[in-house]
Amino acid sequence: MNFLYNSLKSLGIAEPSGTGWLAVVFTFLLACLVTWRLMPTVRKFALRVGWADQPNARRLNKEPLPNAGGLAIYTGVIAALVLATLLRPIELQNVLVQVLTILLGGTILVLVGFIDDQFGLPPSVRMLTQILTALLLVANGIRIDLSFGTPVDYQLSVLLTVFWVVGITNAINLMDGMDGLAGGISFITAMSLLGVSAQISNKAAATLVLAALGGAALGFLRHNFYPSKIIMGDAGAYFFGYVLAATSILGKLQVNTVFSLVPTVLFLLLPVIDTTQVIVRRLMAGKNPMSHPGKDHLHHRLLAWGFSQRRAAFTLWSFTLACNLLAMRVQGMTVAVMLATAISIILLLSFTVWQRVRRV
Repeated sequence: MNFLYNSLKSLGIAEPSGTGWLAVVFTFLLACLVTWRLMPTVRKFALRVGWADQPNARRLNKEPLPNAGGLAIYTGVIAALVLATLLRPIELQNVLVQVLTILLGGTILVLVGFIDDQFGLPPSVRMLTQILTALLLVANGIRIDLSFGTPVDYQLSVLLTVFWVVGITNAINLMDGMDGLAGGISFITAMSLLGVSAQISNKAAATLVLAALGGAALGFLRHNFYPSKIIMGDAGAYFFGYVLAATSILGKLQVNTVFSLVPTVLFLLLPVIDTTQVIVRRLMAGKNPMSHPGKDHLHHRLLAWGFSQRRAAFTLWSFTLACNLLAMRVQGMTVAVMLATAISIILLLSFTVWQRVRRV
């Protein structure tokens, strides 16, 4: 018992003898289980009613592929958070408000994303919704807090927060073009942010939400790694992007120099790089970046170089993990925390991929 206590203490857990860390583990496992078990049911229903992505210029599927995986992901996250809260009520009122704010914004985007998946929505409607859900975060104190000492610091804080949330929400969505890619990146980033937030007292809300998000991403990958049986669709991608963007700044990220944003950007560097280069290339070609899909993403380039979908996914996962570990180091995490995070991510992904591949 002393060994377990000391081990948990070395990982930054303030009260190893308490139930807080057990609630986080329970949340992760329950979200993973619910998402994994619910996915086949959602897939069968989606095929029956025609909720599927047809082959197009962006996706690599050769036949219709169910696109309602986001509904199972969302259900897994909500179920885990509700049950975890019932077992261990969130005592701090501001923490509960932050959790509910993130879930409300995520719920709105799941709904809008699902409607867009099945019926199509104008880019302006999607963008307006994303801006409003970003402002919802700001209204409840979740924002990038600029402190340059100027009269317009608050206004700049609002603009930067909206830009960050909307940008990451779309970046994750744009990366959802290859089996296992967006789910794997979301899982790695959620687990890395979880490793950091668990060390910081004012990020209790982020810790719980990230545990649920990481578990749901892993449960989804059991069905989404190549060859995929179902994809998350805009509903799932918007949800992942929004929650990751919100939790990465939860706790009022203080910015007094440009370099203060570096650790936060590092956690999501791959989606940022991919989206930036796509937007620049499409603008240079005279195209609307939001309404002209094409095979110009990083994973498309790897495939063009002869990579298989699995090898391309592993390559981009590895880059994401390296960036996240660097971000953790920049934020002052100990070697023990970084090793525990990396080993957990690698083992869980390896087991999930093995389970998926052996059933093909």
